[in-house]
Amino acid sequence: MEALVPAFIAALLIQIGDRSALLTAILADRFARPLLVALSVGLAHAATNTLAALAGLWAGPMLQPKGKALLLAFALLYAGVFTLFPAGPVRRLDNWRIGPVLTPLVGALILASGDRMQFLTFALAASSAPWFAAAGAILGSFAVTFVAAMLGEAAWQRIPLRAWRIGTGALFLLGGAFLALGALRLL
Repeated sequence: MEALVPAFIAALLIQIGDRSALLTAILADRFARPLLVALSVGLAHAATNTLAALAGLWAGPMLQPKGKALLLAFALLYAGVFTLFPAGPVRRLDNWRIGPVLTPLVGALILASGDRMQFLTFALAASSAPWFAAAGAILGSFAVTFVAAMLGEAAWQRIPLRAWRIGTGALFLLGGAFLALGALRLL
């Protein structure tokens, strides 16, 4: 259970400044079905984080405790660096004509595959209970997805994401550095 809360908090912090939340808000407005879009994007996040947890379940037994701590530190540092910078514009998927379920599902799968949260889920799953890491990441991601869908694009764009990214990135960098120094016994 020790991975549930950190994964949930990390997902909340990362997903707010992520492109998938903006895509969710855009598609919720486009299809005028915010709950359906949120559920589709949530399903995409569930799939990617479950795969990350499965990979962590596989890799965890091969790592020593120090290796697990360093992997988690690296994942936090990676998240911190890439949270500081905007990821670029979101494609609105205007040409996609596959409906209000598949458009957000496939679009979010593409955006979420190999992203910061998936790497953090992998590291948390390798370090402790993989299913709690997956559950926390899925719940945190869905919470942000749901809010983005309900707010819509105009309201989501008013959130001060630059300040959010700077604060969250600094928090992840500090946490990663602290964990790395502790794992290397320099603290």
